Amino acid sequence: MMADHGEPCSGKEASYCMNGGICYKIPSMDTLTCVCTESYKGSRCEHFQLFSSSPNAERAGLIAAVVIVVILILVALTVVIYYLRKMLKAKKQSSKNNEKEYWRVNPRV
Repeated sequence: MMADHGEPCSGKEASYCMNGGICYKIPSMDTLTCVCTESYKGSRCEHFQLFSSSPNAERAGLIAAVVIVVILILVALTVVIYYLRKMLKAKKQSSKNNEKEYWRVNPRV
């Protein structure tokens, strides 16, 4: 008898675990449990688990976040500059129109 998992399952109960997991019966709880292989997890070893082999996964995520933030800031600056130029151009056009009207002399009739 295994102290951690109980007794190994027998008969039909042995096929309770999937993907090569080993079935154990816990007598005190009258339930079945599985010990999964490295690549699987879940109560019956039903989920395939991919392991990350990249030691720099956290750093790559941080770099991606920084790049996204920089792009958002650049887009915001572009929009602000566009509207400022548009406002300055409208103001300059308005001052030219006012200047022309001020110096304009109406002909005598």
